Amino acid sequence: MYIERKSRYNKHPEIRVPGFGREVFDGYGEILEELKSGVKKTPYVMVLDCYPGVDDNEVLDMISSLGADRLVRTAEVFKDEKTIREQLKYQLTDDRVFGKMYAGEILDFMDTVKLSKAREEVAEAKGFTIVYGFGASLVARGDMLVYLDMARWEIQLRYRRGMGNYQADNGDEDILKKYKRGFFVEWRIADKHKAQLFERMDYLMDTNKAGAPKMISGRAFLTALEKTARRPFRTVPYFDPGVWGGQWMKEVCGLDASEENYAWSFDGVPEENSLLFNFDGVLVEVPAMDLVLYQPKQLLGEQVYARFGAEFPIRFDFLDTMGGQHLSLQVHPLTDYIKKQFGMQYTQDESYYILDAKEDAVVYLGLKEGIDREEMIGALKGAQEGKCAFDAEKYISRFPAKKHDHFLIPAGTCHCSGSNVMVLEISATPYIFTFKLWDWGRLGLDGKPRPIHIDHGLNVIQWDRTTKWVEENLVNACYTVKEEEGYREEHTGLHELEFIETRRYWLDRPAEFHTMDTVHMLNLVEGTSAVVESPSGDFEPYEVHYAETFIVPASVGPYRVRPLKENEKIGLIKAYVR
Repeated sequence: MYIERKSRYNKHPEIRVPGFGREVFDGYGEILEELKSGVKKTPYVMVLDCYPGVDDNEVLDMISSLGADRLVRTAEVFKDEKTIREQLKYQLTDDRVFGKMYAGEILDFMDTVKLSKAREEVAEAKGFTIVYGFGASLVARGDMLVYLDMARWEIQLRYRRGMGNYQADNGDEDILKKYKRGFFVEWRIADKHKAQLFERMDYLMDTNKAGAPKMISGRAFLTALEKTARRPFRTVPYFDPGVWGGQWMKEVCGLDASEENYAWSFDGVPEENSLLFNFDGVLVEVPAMDLVLYQPKQLLGEQVYARFGAEFPIRFDFLDTMGGQHLSLQVHPLTDYIKKQFGMQYTQDESYYILDAKEDAVVYLGLKEGIDREEMIGALKGAQEGKCAFDAEKYISRFPAKKHDHFLIPAGTCHCSGSNVMVLEISATPYIFTFKLWDWGRLGLDGKPRPIHIDHGLNVIQWDRTTKWVEENLVNACYTVKEEEGYREEHTGLHELEFIETRRYWLDRPAEFHTMDTVHMLNLVEGTSAVVESPSGDFEPYEVHYAETFIVPASVGPYRVRPLKENEKIGLIKAYVR
């Protein structure tokens, strides 16, 4: 048993948006009726733009029921697959995992001659014309714009089921390579394009569930985003098994007990998670990234927005090895390296906050004193070549881990969690840039060797971060900031080289907080439940439960947190940008 009470963890947190019951449409029947009702003149152009990953065949079946005189598909305007692959050779590289961030736009992949002809065809058309597909609004502005949206997690699940990348016949390609193309190219240009359309959308369609779309008016959509940026909220978490996965999340998060394990979860990663809006009983799911793109200043605060742009720089996620195996031994790139090699502007500094641990739990962190650098490099390369196992105990420092410990991991520090640890990982957002050095000789769930990147890793390992330095700087670097009856505030990190600050609070009474114009991300690390409320009633009281991550936007300003149960002691960990 990992929890002494019934779990109250909410896997489907909803954000109520009342007053729009007449502007939400559930299923193709209601959607078609609403779209048809808008066609009241000729000529008329309806534009259905979409995120790459939307099921074109399903949507085209729907479109056929609208009775248009002409259908223009953007798929026919794009360059051919061979040309696009050649164009992306530099960005995608030969690596299974890493590419280079693409800074261009959709137009880079459209054939200019075909695009001009499509625009002329629509401009000269009589009757009712539909323009459909990724980038459709670049063909025509139209009389009506419908945007078909989809969460990135659903796209990844479709990749696993055999869907290829946009305009690519690669359904059976390595899932990591499909994800790489999405992460480094498709999602970048799609988000840049979508951000220009928010104020123009007449409707937003949720296409996450096959055959069961939802549609809301553009007004309802923007109002939902505006309201969310001014109150506490949670993103919709997702969970996935892994070769090293454990059993803790099954019980505490109420997951399917028949699954072999759950290894990790994103609960508080707006770039990847989604938001679940409740419009008078109809649930509509949209990417949380929409909020970041449309309300960046209100969500992040002026200073964070000025520093990072419309990106959410903090990430909370779970790593579960309780009853599982060690994570891979790894290191993250330094800022200069990630910028030059991959086009990212900041790196994945991180930390392990220990939510739970068994008696034998350890965290591997930093190097041992006096190791021979060349010997360790040779041992890593020999392990990669299958000549021998890498002796982590010989080279890597190991520290006992217990509940509520906090291990800080600035970029360049070798690290991993051992088995029987439940980690709340608090880090900067560029999570894909992990250089695995040793994976304990395992295969992935796909039966293939998991990617190892020793050459990248050796370029960033900080060889002076040895046992003594790690003990003094990275292990439980905690001190009390403020203490009074029923309240204690502690600094727990992160390291001075990292831009994230973390504070832990122990409360058995209401406590006052203020965002100070910077976004706060928090997790209830101890206690049953807590209530987040506005001292002036600006938002409805918001209830959170043990292990749930929640976000308090910068625009909230003052807020109060109290235990739901009178006199219960609760613990909160809070992260924000310094």
